[in-house]
Amino acid sequence: MPSLKEIQAPVDEHIHQFEGVFREAIKSRVPLLDIIMRYLTRRKGKQMRPLFVYLSADLCGGVTESSNRAAAMIELLHTATLVHDDVVDSSDERRGFFSINALWKNKIAVLAGDYLLSRGLLLAVENNELDILRIVSSATREMSEGELLQIEKARRLDIREDVYYEIIRKKTATLISSCCSAGASSAGAPADLIAMMGNFGEKVGMAFQIKDDLFDYQSINNTGKPNGIDIRDQKMTLPLIFFLSNCSSADKRFVINTVKNHNTDKKRVADVIEMVVQSGGIDYARSKMFQYRDEALAMLETLPDKPSRKSLADLVRYTTDRDR
Repeated sequence: MPSLKEIQAPVDEHIHQFEGVFREAIKSRVPLLDIIMRYLTRRKGKQMRPLFVYLSADLCGGVTESSNRAAAMIELLHTATLVHDDVVDSSDERRGFFSINALWKNKIAVLAGDYLLSRGLLLAVENNELDILRIVSSATREMSEGELLQIEKARRLDIREDVYYEIIRKKTATLISSCCSAGASSAGAPADLIAMMGNFGEKVGMAFQIKDDLFDYQSINNTGKPNGIDIRDQKMTLPLIFFLSNCSSADKRFVINTVKNHNTDKKRVADVIEMVVQSGGIDYARSKMFQYRDEALAMLETLPDKPSRKSLADLVRYTTDRDR
């Protein structure tokens, strides 16, 4: 599998430029806020979202200044949601660094997240990027709805498979969808191509989230993520939903009781994981992940044969083959 560095080759110059664009977008004249923003830029991740924007733009007409702004707007939104998520989840770490709320407490973290959202809005308005603003604003709304839908359903632990897909579509897939549609829009693509790229990104996002859910059932040594963390957080993921739909009444009672009342009991959580694995829940979730991946790859085949198309295909495969 190609590395992310190899995948970004067709837009490598733009990815490097993006770092400067993003740093400029989050500058503040308030000293405390500027310190927090500089701290955020030092703990950047894999930059997969900007990569989706630039590759989509390159494939659909070519990277422009609007592509830089689209990538920055989406990264501002994504970073803001991470800052707010850490407050909601009382998380002290993010990607091996202290979270903003761990260092500066919740009130400042919430305000920092709000600042990031406002910078994205201003970046769009000041440059008349109304089409991209519409795409990103829609993604923001859907992500909020997805989080609240998950909280609502988690209280009863009765999430059906179709509801699970709706939750991850809103929570995760909509952001990758917005990357691809905003990238196409920034390149001046026609409306039907913009919509197609959004649909492509949604399928990639669905596969991405199912892959994330599967990490919960793998060894900590392979993933860096502890076994059973989703169970401890009472999150209903696809392998668990499959198991609960196909198990005996006694097993269902045991699992639901464990998730609700004994989710910190390592022995019981390990038992639940083993039951899910033995039921075929992992294989079922993996098959659904590959189904979304293959649908996304098939859509790419209809587009011009360019290096950016190959990189997008490799990036799709990376989302399902990654080990963390």
